[in-house]
Amino acid sequence: MRSRGWARWALLVALTAAVTAGMAVAAVPSPALFAGLIVATGLALAGWAPARVSRSATTLAQAVIGVVIGVLAQPSTLTGLAADWLPVLLVSVGTLALSMGAGLLLGLRPGVTPLTGMLALTAGGASGLVAISRDLGGDDRVVAVVQYLRVGLVTASMPIVAALVFGASARTAAGPDTGGPPWFVDVGFLVLCAAAGLALAHVTRVPAGGLLGPMAVAIALNLAGWSFGATPPTLVVEVAYAVIGWQAGVRFTRESLRMVVGVLPLATALIVAVIVACAGLGLLLAHLTGATPLEAYLATTPGGVYAVLATAVSAGADATFVVAVQVLRLIAMLLVAPALARLVGRRGEAQSP
Repeated sequence: MRSRGWARWALLVALTAAVTAGMAVAAVPSPALFAGLIVATGLALAGWAPARVSRSATTLAQAVIGVVIGVLAQPSTLTGLAADWLPVLLVSVGTLALSMGAGLLLGLRPGVTPLTGMLALTAGGASGLVAISRDLGGDDRVVAVVQYLRVGLVTASMPIVAALVFGASARTAAGPDTGGPPWFVDVGFLVLCAAAGLALAHVTRVPAGGLLGPMAVAIALNLAGWSFGATPPTLVVEVAYAVIGWQAGVRFTRESLRMVVGVLPLATALIVAVIVACAGLGLLLAHLTGATPLEAYLATTPGGVYAVLATAVSAGADATFVVAVQVLRLIAMLLVAPALARLVGRRGEAQSP
């Protein structure tokens, strides 16, 4: 019996690695997370998946993703918003309100709770939201599929809109920065943030503490200038993404898959509506801050921060401003999502017969 369990895990790991490699070559966003979700779902439907992903593995994966998000909060990036903090804050709140409102509309569909709908369509931090959705009481299967759909639609439409609407054209970008710290500094920083963050979460009992605790520690060290440029090792990050994908995928059944597929048409329409509305907020941001329409559009896209950065650099836009707005919204979203999830969950319980 135990050998059968190991065989299932070996098959899951091997197929996930192969599919991740193929998706990475095709430049698919978050390839390990999506590969883990697809492979685990396929094996679950065939009856060949492991029964579950352990709670400890999920918590460690959440901690890694929390540190990944935390290192985005660089002092040089966020200080660039000092002069325009009020309009940026207002537009960021507007973006979150639009996406969460769309999520509540998705929650009107039978089979989807308002909490799950809100988590599924909230803009930014797809991997973080998928990682904590089950802890918050949402259906991580729906959240994973719809969040990935959102990232895919945003990423696919962004270069087209930037070129056709805002006249962006590709320019020669600087090569990658290879002057980072040694690998053991990256590993040490990750271990420190994860350990301290999980301990902090245990003491404070904050919702979704497995992600928020390490994220808070990473942000604090970054802003204090004590991170020494460290970032979590790529291989560890990809494994963490895969674990989050597995967590949702192994729980799929044929009935739940039919329900999720039935949600996609409405989810797609709502995502497109949010993308268009956020572009309108981008034009407002350009008017209020003096940023170009292209920069404001990229700053307010509902997600896809890495694709946004690549497009901004390629088009010669102010990448610092663009990424700062995106990161500010992402961090704010992950900080307020647990509290909003509790509120929506309680209202749902109060209204149920």
